[in-house]
Amino acid sequence: MAQMIVYFIHNNDEVGVTVMNGFIGEFFGTMILIILGAGTGASINLNKTYAKGSNWTYVSVAWGMAVTMGVYVAGMLGSDGHLNPAVTIGFAAFGFFPWANVVPYLVGQFLGAFIGAAIVILQFYPHFKATPDEASGNSVGIFATRPAIKNPTFNFLSEVIATWAFIFVLLNLGDFTDGLKPFIVGMLIMIIGMGLGTTTGFALNPARDWGPRLAYAILPVPHRGSAEWSYAWVPMCGPIVGGLLAAGLQVMIK
Repeated sequence: MAQMIVYFIHNNDEVGVTVMNGFIGEFFGTMILIILGAGTGASINLNKTYAKGSNWTYVSVAWGMAVTMGVYVAGMLGSDGHLNPAVTIGFAAFGFFPWANVVPYLVGQFLGAFIGAAIVILQFYPHFKATPDEASGNSVGIFATRPAIKNPTFNFLSEVIATWAFIFVLLNLGDFTDGLKPFIVGMLIMIIGMGLGTTTGFALNPARDWGPRLAYAILPVPHRGSAEWSYAWVPMCGPIVGGLLAAGLQVMIK
C-alpha cells in the first residue's frame, strides 16, 4: 500500500510539473510572439517611427520570425510550442494532445498575449501620443486583425482556410519545437501571410487577436480608437474551425 501511495504521489507530481511547464512555456512564448508581432504593427502604423508605412512583405516576415522566436522560447520552457488555441483545441479534439493540458495552455496563451500587448503599449507610448486618430494609424489593427473588405461570411472562410493550411502542415512536422523546425514554422507563417493573409490580416490564432484586442480596449492608450468587437468573433471562431478540420483530416488520411 505504501508503495502504491508513493507511486501515486510521484505520478501526480510529474503531471503537476508538466502542466505548470506547459502554462509557463505557453505564457512566455505567446508573450514574445505578441511583443515582436504587435511591435511590428505599432512600428508600421504609428507616427514618427522609422518603419512607418512599411509594406506587407515586412509584416509577413516579421510575424513569421515572431512566431519562430515564440516557439523556441515555449519549447525551451517545457511546452509543446502551440501558442495558439486553434492548435491546442484541434490537436486535443483528435487525440494529438491530452485534454488535461488544454486549460493551462489556453490560459497561458491568452494571458501571455495580453501582457505582450501591454508591453508594446508601454514601448510605443510616445508614438501613440503622436498619432492622434485612426486616420493617422492609431487603430486596433496595430494589435488585432481587420478585414480588407468587411464581409463576415468570407472573412470567416478566409480564417478557416488559412488556419487549416497552417495546422495541417504543423501536424506533419512532428515536434515543431525541435532543432530548426521553429524556423520552418516561421517560414510557414510568412507564406500564409503573403498568400492567404491579405484578406483578413491572417489571425490564425484566437489568443493572438483577442488578448491584444482586449489590451487595446481597456489599457490607457492615448487617442485610442474602437476595439471593433463586432468583428472579433471571426478571428476567434474561424481559426478554431480551421484547426478542427485540419486535425480531422489528418486522422482520416493516416
